[in-house]
Amino acid sequence: MTTETTGTTEAGPKGDGGRPGAGDDAAAGRGGRFSALAQQHGALVTLLVALVAASLSFDTFLTSDNLENMALSSAFLAVVALGMTFVIITGGIDLSVGSLFALGGVLAAWGSRYGTVVALLLPLAVCGLVGLLNGLLIARFGLAPFIVTLASMLGARGLLLALTDEGSTTYLVDKDSFFASLGQGSLFGIGAPVWIAVALFALGGVLLRRSRFGQYVYAVGGNEDAAALMGAPVARTKVSVYVMSGLCAGLAGALNAAWLVSGVTILGSGMELEAISAVVIGGTLLTGGFGFVSGSLVGVLLLKVIQNVINQIGSLDSAYQQVVSGAFLAVVVVAQTWLGRRRQML
Repeated sequence: MTTETTGTTEAGPKGDGGRPGAGDDAAAGRGGRFSALAQQHGALVTLLVALVAASLSFDTFLTSDNLENMALSSAFLAVVALGMTFVIITGGIDLSVGSLFALGGVLAAWGSRYGTVVALLLPLAVCGLVGLLNGLLIARFGLAPFIVTLASMLGARGLLLALTDEGSTTYLVDKDSFFASLGQGSLFGIGAPVWIAVALFALGGVLLRRSRFGQYVYAVGGNEDAAALMGAPVARTKVSVYVMSGLCAGLAGALNAAWLVSGVTILGSGMELEAISAVVIGGTLLTGGFGFVSGSLVGVLLLKVIQNVINQIGSLDSAYQQVVSGAFLAVVVVAQTWLGRRRQML
């Protein structure tokens, strides 16, 4: 008796080597790459669309004066957002940066009477010390970042009021000093604070993507326990990012004081929320482990373009800036959550 066996082979799509399901794997891979690209570059595409729409809608949008004003106002927030990016990638948050920004400006204006070195080092030292305290309480004592930085936000604002007699004293900066030129000077028609912000972002990008410290930042934000098992200095990394955030906020405040030639006490209110919004809009996940400084810069620019467009309309008051920014942030967070889950499923 002869048994005849007939073998049937199902061929897969062309180029899959005949492996069943290879087409699905390829589609899943493409879907995962698309989700990653959308998370990383979605804000940039939105910014480009907004720029084109605004330039076509308003004749004054692309004027040199308007662009210069947007660049200058973006520079100070960008420096604050740079430090916030490192903090959020580790899975933390820093609510003290707005108060430190204002405190840094007042300290810089007060110290400018003793020279540029004091005007720069004093806010950096004080704000960096606050960041160090935040980091130690969070990393060494295991306290919640939200509570710790909320307390330092209130403490920094109280110190600011004490230094200025409840805000009644405003320290001025000599307009002819070198320190004032850091805020009011320009190179090739672009303000000095803008160049400083660009240089800091270039340095931050190299530090985050090309250094061992940057690898530790991602590792701590991705999985703190796994990072510790791999030998990453978890506590030291956390302390470092909060010190960096304090330094960036203090420096931004000092540059702002040099630009305004005075230490204005009412600045910085709500700036921490703007910085967090810019970082999240730029693609950094609030849960940590994923993000990049270039995205934060794009997020800052996008927020400033939205605010400028509302100002260009004229019939809307400044309150609508917060409404639009908040709604846009909510959309971005929902989109990020959906894209992240989609990547996990694929």
